[in-house]
Formats: sequence, C-alpha cells, structure tokens
Amino acid sequence: MQTQLTDRELLESLADAVEDNLRRHTELAEVWQPHEYVPFSDGRNFGFLGGVDWDPEQAALGEVATVALTVSVLIADNLPSYHRELGKHLRTGPWWRWVGRWTAEENRHEILIRNYLMVTRAVDPVELERARMEHMTTGFRRPSLHLLDVLALCAFEESASAVRHRNIAALQENSMVTAIADRIALDDELQSAFFGNLVAAALELAPDQTMRAIADRIAEFRVPELALRDGRNSTEVLAEAGIYEPKRAGELVFTPLLERWNIFSRTDFGTAGEAARAEIGHLRG
Repeated sequence: MQTQLTDRELLESLADAVEDNLRRHTELAEVWQPHEYVPFSDGRNFGFLGGVDWDPEQAALGEVATVALTVSVLIADNLPSYHRELGKHLRTGPWWRWVGRWTAEENRHEILIRNYLMVTRAVDPVELERARMEHMTTGFRRPSLHLLDVLALCAFEESASAVRHRNIAALQENSMVTAIADRIALDDELQSAFFGNLVAAALELAPDQTMRAIADRIAEFRVPELALRDGRNSTEVLAEAGIYEPKRAGELVFTPLLERWNIFSRTDFGTAGEAARAEIGHLRG
C-alpha cells in the first residue's frame, strides 16, 4: 500500500518542481502589453465629462462575443477571491512566487478586456459595473481541498479557459477581438501546462493519491458561471454558441491532460489508484 502524504509533505517534496516550472513558464511566456491591444483612438468621454453616454446603437459586437467577453472580464475581475483561495494552500517559497505570477497574469487579462469593452463601447458600462460589483461582493469560495486536488483542478480550469478563448477567437468577430482572445488563450495554455506539470510530478511521487484527486476533480468539474442580468445563464448561452460546451469537456479539457500524464498506460497504481482510474474509464480513447 502506498504511503499517504500530507499537504505539508507534498508542498516540500514538490518545491523543486515548482521552481523548475516557474523558471520554464517565465522563459516561455511572451512579453506583451495590454494597452497595445486597445484602440484608444476610438475612445471618447462619457456624459460626466461632457461627452456622450452609452447608447445600445453604439455596440458593435455581436451578442455571442459580447456575452463571452463579459463573462471573461467578470471572472478575471473576481481575481481577489481566486487569489485568496489559491493562496490558502500555496503560501511558501516558490509556491507563493507562482501565485504572484499567476495573479499578475490574470489581472492583465481583466485590464485588457475591460479597457477594450469601455473604449469601444461594446457594452453598457453602467450595467457592466453593476455586474462587477455584484459578482465581486458575492465572491468565490471553494470547498476545502487538498493540495493535489487544487493542482488538478487548476490544470483543468486553465485548459477550459483556453478552449473558451480559442473559440471566441474563432468567431472572427473583428481583428482586435480575435487577437485579444488568442493572446489570452496562449497564457491560459501555459498556465495549464504549469499546473499539469506539477500533477505529473505528483504522479511520480504519490501515484494513487494523485489519481484519486484527478478522478474527483473530473467528477465535480464545473466552469465558473454567471447569471446574466437578462435572466439567462452564461453556461447555456456559451454552449449554444459553441464557445464552451460542458458536454465536450471530456474531449477538449480532460483527455489532453490525461494523455499527457499517461494515465491509461501507467503501471504504478495500487488498488486505490486503479479504482480511481476505473472511474474515468469512459474518457479512455
């Protein structure tokens, strides 16, 4: 029977892998500036400064792109909640440096999308601000999770975000929206790789324990969801448009990572690991 490691033991045992992957992530991440993706010359003052307030006729984006970008900016804007949840587990050494790096990258996404929406008047700024205040006041809180669950969940969440942004780009709404979505997707993919590499390292260290975490996170996986002010549900709207379909999560989110981890060809699982692997057998290609 394999030894169960505590979260503290895992934090210490995986610290070198975190250091190595943080270095790798920093070297691979392209340097880019959010202000370069915003057409500031299209901007003008709103009524408070003597300009013209927003009118629905000013909105130039289609409904799907508008909903998709609104969802993205509100999820990213709730960054303090995500930072708090991740920081509860990773408050030491290279782990904490990674939390800082990840937080800075996510904040950059929010800055970019919100600036774009405001400058281009793609959405009602008053409604967006109301939604932002409501979303952040409600906040985000996860059930208590162990370290391996956090790592697997983050790998899946960043992968799902990359899928969503790649599909926003595929709408070909306009050249700037395409560039913005592709740019964010690249970050999402690198972030998913970071967390995925730590899961891979954990599989070598504690295969049964890690396999249990993977199976549990797949079973309970849900993307962040927003109730839109018109009464609709963001998940349903984006699924209908093909931006993100929960029914395809197995194919697009889970399977690529499971293959990277060699889940269905590993021979180092004990009884508990084999039982956990059997629970996700339907995802075997």
